[in-house]
Amino acid sequence: MNQPQIPEKYSLPSKNQSSPALRLKSPASPAWRGAAGSVLAAFLLISALTGFFLSRHGGAGIWLAVSAGVMGLVTIAAGLLFGMGMLLGKLPLRFRYALLVALFSGVVLALLSLPLLPGLAVVLAAVLVGAALLGGGAVGLLSRASASRSRLQSALFAAELSLGLVVLVGVGVFLGWQGSPVQLPAHAGEQAPSPVEPLNLPDPARPGAYPVALLTYGSGQDKLRQEYAQGAALLTPSVDASLLLEGWSSLRTAYWGFSPAELPLNGRVWYPQAEGRFPLVIAVHGNHPMEETSESGYDYLGELLASRGFIFVAVDENFLNISAWGDVLFFNRLEGESDARGWLVLEHLRLWQSWNEQPGNPFYQRVDLNQIALLGHSRGGEAIVIAAAFNRLSHYPDNAALSFDYGFKIRSLIALAPADGQYQPGGLPTPLQDVNYLLLHGSHDMDVLTMMGAAPFERLTFSGQDDFFKSAVYIYGANHGQFNSVWGNKDIAEPIPRLYNLRQLLPQTEQQRIAQVLISAFLEDTLRGERAYRPLFQDLRRGRDWLPDTLYLYQYQDSRTLALADFHEDIDLTTATLPGAELKGNDLTRWREQVVQGKWGGFGFKAVYLGWDAASFSPASYTLFLPDGGLSLPDEPVLSLSLADANESPQPEGQSAGRQSGEVQPVDFSIEVFDRQGNTARLPLSRYALLQPQIRGIFAKAAFMHATPLSEPIFQTFDFPLGWFVEVNPLLDLNALAGVRLVFDRTPAGVIAVNHISVR
Repeated sequence: MNQPQIPEKYSLPSKNQSSPALRLKSPASPAWRGAAGSVLAAFLLISALTGFFLSRHGGAGIWLAVSAGVMGLVTIAAGLLFGMGMLLGKLPLRFRYALLVALFSGVVLALLSLPLLPGLAVVLAAVLVGAALLGGGAVGLLSRASASRSRLQSALFAAELSLGLVVLVGVGVFLGWQGSPVQLPAHAGEQAPSPVEPLNLPDPARPGAYPVALLTYGSGQDKLRQEYAQGAALLTPSVDASLLLEGWSSLRTAYWGFSPAELPLNGRVWYPQAEGRFPLVIAVHGNHPMEETSESGYDYLGELLASRGFIFVAVDENFLNISAWGDVLFFNRLEGESDARGWLVLEHLRLWQSWNEQPGNPFYQRVDLNQIALLGHSRGGEAIVIAAAFNRLSHYPDNAALSFDYGFKIRSLIALAPADGQYQPGGLPTPLQDVNYLLLHGSHDMDVLTMMGAAPFERLTFSGQDDFFKSAVYIYGANHGQFNSVWGNKDIAEPIPRLYNLRQLLPQTEQQRIAQVLISAFLEDTLRGERAYRPLFQDLRRGRDWLPDTLYLYQYQDSRTLALADFHEDIDLTTATLPGAELKGNDLTRWREQVVQGKWGGFGFKAVYLGWDAASFSPASYTLFLPDGGLSLPDEPVLSLSLADANESPQPEGQSAGRQSGEVQPVDFSIEVFDRQGNTARLPLSRYALLQPQIRGIFAKAAFMHATPLSEPIFQTFDFPLGWFVEVNPLLDLNALAGVRLVFDRTPAGVIAVNHISVR
């Protein structure tokens, strides 16, 4: 049978003949070679131009060298990526896909745990290797081709399976291990020549005499929580937060049953069952999965404070919290909610003001609205600062369409491991003035890694019109979550906490005991006027009978404090904060002013860094010369220094790595005071305490697992009554003080940071 003839112009190419389209797809075709040459030519041109613009003023030789350097670096990087791609290309297609899926899963976990990225990478690599070995060995042994395998092949498959099993079991044991307890670092503050006498006062964490009751208030229509629906003793209106919130999803509305235009005012109230007016404490939680409500986690505080005569309210803001569900797998995240958190606190205060004036209400004339404190944890710690700022304003800073008319008598703020900077009105840090402030933060906080509350602590200013103070306490072994009984000892969602060394944390009972002691004493002072507790915050060693045995660093300032030098005023190393005062360094190896850096970014305030080395200069000094007019000192004046170990090499700048190597010892030096007649008196810093080396917060199971620094400068207040110097030299005239000198004559070498020299 004759085959039909196909016209030549429609004939198909033979096996030895390719069409133009097929020739284009061939890697060896001239078209591909031309394309590759053009791309390389473009690369060479870009490199030459880059080198030219980077070094065009240095001459042809430098230009060529820089261009060649750029080409070399890019070529090496491209070669590494190309080689990796070639290696992956040799793997079977199915395995490549599985590996890609696993790597994307690892990226998701990495985004949840950036501070532990090295440790996570090692664990994930071990899991992938172990799984690949186990699966490959098992399938190889069980495959149908087993009859044709040699003994050697069978042995290799068995070894592969066994090794994979060992790796995976090892990873499982490591992840299941709770970690090991750590030894408490040497406490430099306890190495004073004479112990500090504890306060002879009642334990502020001991329950008071008032019988206590609990009730809840809410919308009455909450579809998820009975205590804010039928169980609410008081019904509350909704509030409109539409102008403060962005990114509220329809899924969030479906879950809660309300939109930003109708947010509920819900709260848990612990109160004393007695007649009288009682100070009001409003507590607000932070960011936590919204499906697990957080406000009941402060019941341990509410019950204590109510027994001591305070009304304690833990407000519900769970609907503003993070949620994989409500945030549509985080592709539609709720944004701008930090200012809404603070605004909601003020709306709760408006509610309490109305109840206090409403006959028949169970709280009618039972609330002392002249004595209000706000307590915030995590983002709630920032919310209370925002609330204190909004309380003084007539309009929302970001949109004047929302007017304010609050003006409540907020006297005190308590921040537990707070965030800061999530909201910045007009792009500036939230201001803070004329309020008492207590900050508690843990060295092993695995969520708010750095002591962010130090920034509002420094921003807080006093006008001198009333008696206010601020105190910051850094607690060794405390974490983020244990200030809240619901959150517990894992500061982030599983499985990331499997990388944490949880056994080194303070027990939750001890961490909460610290919070009870300090918060109760703070409120007794600032809302009740019980000034006998004030010395506790000036020197935390006075509370050793009440506080668990761990390491504490603390700061204190009050409205009587006069800053002589706080290093914020300008960039001149020789000028001080007090007008007319001057600064001078002698024989220092390091002398600079800079923004203090924490584990995660800058703190937002400056300090002076001073280094010395007796092997090069002896003794170095740093002097604050007072203005000619001298100082007007109060009765029993105190010289106060705020100091931190800088954890730097004392060698001159540029001659060594930034961090100090080897074991770091506590620092001691001398403080000298001199008058205008030339009389001097000198005391060692250790007369108060030695300076604590930086505290390493290794919260992972191994130090290598951390991607961020393990420590940061935490400032400690050192108070020297000027009467101590007069005891050393009775001729010293405090009414004619001329200056203060730090003389580095005791510890041979070191670097310290100073962020306050003041008197009060």
